[in-house]
Amino acid sequence: MEEGLPYQASHVNRGALRLIFGNPEGAAPEPVLQCVQIKPLAGQQGSVERFRVVLSDIDSFVQCMLATQVCHVVHEGKLRKGCFVRLKSFQANEVKGKKYGPSTVCIHTVVDMSGRILIVLGLDVLEELGECEKLGEPKTLEIKDEETKPQSTTIASNGFYGIKPEEKPAQQSLTSRSSQSYSRHATIYPIEALSPYAHKWTIKARCTSKSEIKTWHNKNGEGKLFTVNLLDDSGEIRATAFKEQCDAFYNIFQEGGVYYISAPCRVQMAKKQFSNLSNDYELTFETGTLVEKADEQSGVPQVRFNFTNIGDLQSVEKDSTIDVIGILKEVSDTNQVVSKTTNKPYDKRELTLVDNTGFSVRLTIWGNTATNFDAALESVIAFKGVKVSDFGGRSLSLLSSGSMAVHPDIDESHRLKGWYEGQGKDGAFATHASMGGTMGAAGGLGDPLKSILQVKEENLGMSETTDYFTIKATIIYIKQENFSYPACLSPDCNKKVVEEEPGQWVCARCEKTHPKAQYRYVMSFNVSDHTGQIWLSCFDDVGRMVMGMSADQLNELKENGDNAGEETFQEANCTTWLFKCRAKMDNFQDQQR
Repeated sequence: MEEGLPYQASHVNRGALRLIFGNPEGAAPEPVLQCVQIKPLAGQQGSVERFRVVLSDIDSFVQCMLATQVCHVVHEGKLRKGCFVRLKSFQANEVKGKKYGPSTVCIHTVVDMSGRILIVLGLDVLEELGECEKLGEPKTLEIKDEETKPQSTTIASNGFYGIKPEEKPAQQSLTSRSSQSYSRHATIYPIEALSPYAHKWTIKARCTSKSEIKTWHNKNGEGKLFTVNLLDDSGEIRATAFKEQCDAFYNIFQEGGVYYISAPCRVQMAKKQFSNLSNDYELTFETGTLVEKADEQSGVPQVRFNFTNIGDLQSVEKDSTIDVIGILKEVSDTNQVVSKTTNKPYDKRELTLVDNTGFSVRLTIWGNTATNFDAALESVIAFKGVKVSDFGGRSLSLLSSGSMAVHPDIDESHRLKGWYEGQGKDGAFATHASMGGTMGAAGGLGDPLKSILQVKEENLGMSETTDYFTIKATIIYIKQENFSYPACLSPDCNKKVVEEEPGQWVCARCEKTHPKAQYRYVMSFNVSDHTGQIWLSCFDDVGRMVMGMSADQLNELKENGDNAGEETFQEANCTTWLFKCRAKMDNFQDQQR
């Protein structure tokens, strides 16, 4: 170890970056490097947050871009300036013929002055090495042409791209890790690495969605197109084929098939209004684009979901596109609606989904998906590409580019089925209906927005008439005593039950005995804005939103005796909401309140 350097320097693979870009066969399979800088990247509005990092091997440094599946290490606070990482999967890229300054941003791809960028597809943060100041005085990586050994491989020390060609191409291409072989497709890119600055690439991807052929007629002429969604281990991207390419490729692509797609193929900024994917880019097939079905159909993911819980829909912006998974609780008959713009009839069917957040939501499916729907009640269904609407509080609609899977073989599906069979089947579920994007269902959407000072000065709720208003305020204290009560399990009852004997909960209203009770929120909390403070009371629907879980779940945490219940209350503090309030003077035990 060099004199004066901390002990962590002995763990870093010095010179690893020079080997990765110049002689990958001699590079360490999983190099250890130091993170010396982290910065977020600018992207399109609504796109997934991306990060640029600078990694150093003590001698040199290089600009890197984190793939979306790696960004969680930043959000979790694990990847920090000064820490050490082991690269598990990566793609080394050189932008030919372009030289950029050390902080140049190309859309969302960052390159250093040498035109080199490392796409990080997988890494481990070595927390046992801690953090320290930058080791040594690393310089911008510079590699002379005579140092560069042409290498044609694919990506990742552990990845499915690991493909070493039988024939060496004339061009120098991307470098990465490989242990398998593949003959014809010399340069396999991850979808995550595609940008307008990448040329002569091939991706290996699964077609997860294929649209029908659409035609158009306007003053500029007529034409047709279809789209496909393509997925690999690094991400997803949408591709469109127009006119001649539509004829050439439509019968080749089949949903579920794996294909090699090779440039020339235009990479451009994505038109978000037509796509349900988070990628900032999309592809357009051109004359000369090559599409070939892969002989090996395994090794590529079947589908990639990014689920939003049903209980969290109130915090999702209107018109957002999300994925959702739930238990099928209700199914309506198919009916037809007529489009106001085209006057064409469309078949639709409404489904009701529930999940373990204790909420339900209505989801609409259309066309052939609606007419051919035959999933049984209580099935687990995963939907990819649904649009969020504020109709009825929150509702969902499956986009034409979306898809659904019944009982998908994924962890989320198995967990949801286990929860439903164990406790969810007999539960009651709240809805987002009439919440109008706020905290309660007190009045209509036109309730006036007031400050807390205005509520007090106008004496709202101090007369026999009911006042409705909305305030925007932050929760500063929640009473933890008697925050819930044991309620009757009978539909539409919700009255308090009493446990007369173990396992015998009696409801005086229904005159029924239940084996257990369902706890429901009846909470009081103090809220504040810039003008003052006020106490509010809420019931179960709002309590679930504030606490992020059902009262049953929160009671279970508190009964376990650890700090989880206390931490849940602390997390709910200092959160800001729009509260729709109903206020009226009441009498209780001869006292006004």
